[in-house]
Amino acid sequence: MRMITIATAATLCLGLAACGGSDEAETSTAATGMATPAATGMASSAAAATSGEFGAGCAAVPTDPSNAGSFQAMAQVPVATAASGNPVLSTLVTAVKEAGLVDSLNSAPALTVFAPANDAFAKIPKADLDKVLADKKQLTDVLTFHAVAGRLAPAQLAGEHETLQGGKLTVTGSGENFTVNGNSMVVCGNVQTANATVYIIDTVLMPKS
Repeated sequence: MRMITIATAATLCLGLAACGGSDEAETSTAATGMATPAATGMASSAAAATSGEFGAGCAAVPTDPSNAGSFQAMAQVPVATAASGNPVLSTLVTAVKEAGLVDSLNSAPALTVFAPANDAFAKIPKADLDKVLADKKQLTDVLTFHAVAGRLAPAQLAGEHETLQGGKLTVTGSGENFTVNGNSMVVCGNVQTANATVYIIDTVLMPKS
């Protein structure tokens, strides 16, 4: 697992320099609801896996399959593009673009992403959030602290997991009730995208400085 994590983290780091020029293209893809050829290939394993989502927060996700933010549409495209279509994750999408991580996240072979909902970012004082958004290195550390190499099903979620940032997350709970690092609740879990399993959380996770 450590070798996979290092390799995936390296992919993220190498992608930073090239991400800026293609964020607009990814946004356009999300807006039209169309998958790229690479995304279409990745979607084959996840397209049908949209019936196992759980949590009260899932009620805020669009139900129309033609909506880019619906579970069905998200399963067809890679994770950053999927998040771009989901109104619950708009602040996260802004942060991912500011960090230049769109291409890196989309091209990763398999991830588990703990995705802070808009309400999670709203808990952070605006001045503090603006400061983090303006500091690319710190923002990248925060965002990669929310991602783990490999897909974790709900039955595999509890335990300690090394993140792409290098720190570790501890998940407790079982069934449909999980808490990350003691204070962040999973409000909508087991959301599938073409290359990631997403757990939407209600509090932003901060790596140790």
